[in-house]
Formats: sequence, C-alpha cells, structure tokens
Amino acid sequence: MNEAKRIAIVDDEEALTATLAFAFRREGFEIELFHDGATAWQHFSRRLPHLIVLDIMMPKMDGLALCKLLRGEGMQVPIIFLSSRDDEIDRLLGFESGGDDYLSKPFSVRELLARVRAVLRRSSGVQEGGVPSVVDMGDLQIDTSSARCFFGDHSVPLTLTELRILLSLLELPGGIKSREQLMAAAFPEDLYANERAVDSHIKRIRKKMTALGLPYDPLETVYGMGYRFTSTGSRR
Repeated sequence: MNEAKRIAIVDDEEALTATLAFAFRREGFEIELFHDGATAWQHFSRRLPHLIVLDIMMPKMDGLALCKLLRGEGMQVPIIFLSSRDDEIDRLLGFESGGDDYLSKPFSVRELLARVRAVLRRSSGVQEGGVPSVVDMGDLQIDTSSARCFFGDHSVPLTLTELRILLSLLELPGGIKSREQLMAAAFPEDLYANERAVDSHIKRIRKKMTALGLPYDPLETVYGMGYRFTSTGSRR
C-alpha cells in the first residue's frame, strides 16, 4: 500500500520534519516537506498528496486555517493534525475544521506511522464489510466510493470520518448510536479517541446537509444517549 502514497508534512520545526521524513521514506512513502501553511497551500492548490500531516501552530498560515481552506475548496484529502497542546478545545477545533485525526506532541514516530496507515486504510477501504457503493437514505444517497453525499442534483464531499459516522448510523436506521459507538466506527484503531469530537463531526455533517438544500435534519440528537438517523427528520 505504501509504495505510491505521497505524504505531505507541514510543520515549522525543521528538526522534527527531517526526522519524520527519514522515518516515512524508510517505510516506502514519498514525502513532501513544507514549513508554513501558505507555501503548502500554493502547492496543494496544484497537486494534492494522499495524506497531510499538519501542525496547528505555524507562521504565515496556521494548520486550522489551511485545513478550512482545503475543505472549503472541496478537497477531502485525509488530514492528521499535530499540536504541542493537548487541550480538549484544540482537539475539537481540529475536528471542526475538517481534520481526520489528531496527535499531541511529543509523540512517537511509530504511533504517527500507525495512524497514517490506519487513515490511508480508511481512505482506500471505506467499502469494507460488504457496504454497497451507493447507500440509499431516502431523499439522500451516499456514494461510498467517492465519499460524496447527494440530494437531487446537488452533492457535497464528505471527509473519511464523516462518511464512517454516517455509515455507522445507517447500520441501525431509527436506532440510537452512542458517541462511544460512533467514535469506535470513525477511529477503530484509536484507543484514546475523544468521544466529544463526535459532536464536532455531526455539526459539520449537518452544515453540509444544509448546503445541499435538504429541508430537514436527518441527524437527531437524543440527549444523554447519542444520535440517530431518520429519513424524514425534523423540518427546518
């Protein structure tokens, strides 16, 4: 899987990026290095890698701003955030801006490599377990092969995490999935995932449903229990 995968590392700590580049290349990945968000954006607007390892605190353009810019342009490349702070608010901001995973500094290179492989597996294997390429959700359809959600002639791209959460909810139509269950579906390889991040992902999915022109909210919050998907939802 590694041979053709291009990984972009965007971090202003040159010693760290050199260490990561050496380790990733030894594992067979192709590496692109950037030390600020603005330079990375100029490159990404022309050619996207298969995955981005993105530091939050950087000069010129920070990681959150770069992620929002990529998502705003419909670029759904997987993003793993790095941060020197382990505050819960930073994790939530990372997920709300469209990140797929989050790792606090200091971290082991082995753990980052494991997370990169896991995210790449999700990006290339969203149809594991017999999931059909197109899932009918009543007024909505999800194309799991392209990670897009459709309502009529309108479509929006989904991040890998958003797609996993929707598919998990659809396993039990009308039934309630807890935050723990949804995080396990979104991050099956992460034993330390923050279940509060589910709220951020649900918020982003709802925003995308609104952008589609869907006249109802299919993601119902069941207070104290979790979320469920309904084909009629509550009218806006």
